[in-house]
Amino acid sequence: MRMFKRYVPKMIAKHVSRLFSGRIYIDGRGGYEFNNGLLMVPIKAEHRHYQTVNEINQEIRRMRDSAC
Repeated sequence: MRMFKRYVPKMIAKHVSRLFSGRIYIDGRGGYEFNNGLLMVPIKAEHRHYQTVNEINQEIRRMRDSAC
């Protein structure tokens, strides 16, 4: 499990896309799991969880598109 002290979507997206599956914790945002290179919405999610997952997954897709 990787812990992030600050919410920086680009840095988190790099980590998630590199490792492909695992768990992360973001201070102030909570814990998340990721699989197949994308962040997953946690069980008992709140609005901020959906927002975080959406922002990070958009960043991952942006990184993949620019690599091709």
